Amino acid sequence: MDTTRIVRDQSPTASRRPPRGHALDLRQAGPTVPRMALGARLRRLREERGLTRDEAGAALGVSRSKISRLELGRTGCKQQDVEALLELYGAGDETERAMVRELARQANTPGWWQQYSDVIPSWLHDYLGLEQAAEVIRGFESQFVPGLLQTPDYARAVARLGHPEAPPAELDRRVELRVRRQGVLSRPDPPHLWVVLDEAVLHRPVGGRAVLRAQLDHLRTMAALPHVTVQILPFAAGGHGALCGPVTMLRPPGEQLPDVVYLEQLTTAVYPDRPAEVARYWDLLNHLAVDAEPASATPALLTRMRARL
Repeated sequence: MDTTRIVRDQSPTASRRPPRGHALDLRQAGPTVPRMALGARLRRLREERGLTRDEAGAALGVSRSKISRLELGRTGCKQQDVEALLELYGAGDETERAMVRELARQANTPGWWQQYSDVIPSWLHDYLGLEQAAEVIRGFESQFVPGLLQTPDYARAVARLGHPEAPPAELDRRVELRVRRQGVLSRPDPPHLWVVLDEAVLHRPVGGRAVLRAQLDHLRTMAALPHVTVQILPFAAGGHGALCGPVTMLRPPGEQLPDVVYLEQLTTAVYPDRPAEVARYWDLLNHLAVDAEPASATPALLTRMRARL
């Protein structure tokens, strides 16, 4: 039996993806995903025209690397440059042109989290845009409860660990940002959040035992939601393949954009983007989900762990 295929097929995405050509409404999700969608469309138009990135850059008066960054969604694009590329690529369909123009506008619209730029490192901005727009968020955590599932007190304790010298006002800002991010789970069409937690996470009294007890109660409540899946990887499962530490994978809306892997480190983050790398992280998350206790067992496990505190 191919358990990896079974786990992946459980991901509730096919029925929720808009059809190809559908204009995604990402006004609340910031610029990250619109940039990616814009880049993918411009790349397709260029390739259909039979032009290289060098040729496109030369026609626009920019470098090849600028075209590459644009197509990878790593930079925005001025409206005049978009119009020039549409002309260069011979995009005659007005519906297509209108969609590209709208994506370009959204790609230059700041996300709501920009107002917290004083407490957000530069490398986190792209992740926040992906998180707020994702259809599916999958992850494995070995140290802390995932941010989208943290209580304010637990979030404050985690923030204090990462920023021990921060004054109370700064910690307040960090917790406020975390709570606002969690709003993605209560929107009308929320993403499916599917996380596997190493059992160690549920024994580690971050913030103290009272904080952890309240956090376990909150986890049990959140795990009962139809769009939230929480599994626990018990100590009895032995070793596992997540030697890299925590892993998050996000599925952007639509069918044109690839899944995105996010690996957070102490002072930066890494986004492996080669197809083979992304596939390997998919397999890792699938195998962890198979090795973990089923989601149906999570409420009882949380209740039992709470009773020991």
